[in-house]
Amino acid sequence: MFCKNCGKEVGDQAAYCPFCGSTLSDDAEKNAQAQRPAYEAQQPYPPVQDSGSAGWGVLGFFIPLVGLILFLVWKDSKPRSAKAAGVGALVSVIVYVVLMIIIGVVGGLMVAKQGVNGVAAVLSIL
Repeated sequence: MFCKNCGKEVGDQAAYCPFCGSTLSDDAEKNAQAQRPAYEAQQPYPPVQDSGSAGWGVLGFFIPLVGLILFLVWKDSKPRSAKAAGVGALVSVIVYVVLMIIIGVVGGLMVAKQGVNGVAAVLSIL
């Protein structure tokens, strides 16, 4: 048998030309696909399990930097878990800012009310 593309002689059972790589016939292509091992058709990696567990939110809340990093790393591959970690980090930062505002207002009121003694009182709280 001869290759239709390059004209060189190839074996009768060949599905592809060893010289130019072209398919020798449609039947040969079907036979070649049927002879391929089953593992080639499988996915190379197991599917990613994305539970979106609240544990990632808790971790993000107590360690916001880790929550932010997990959010950035997982946003495409594990969107539910990424959202949980990101929301936990965001809530943590918001709580921190609100507490700092409250402490600032209370401290300012104590200083205004008690004068110099109020400064000592605020420093003793912190």
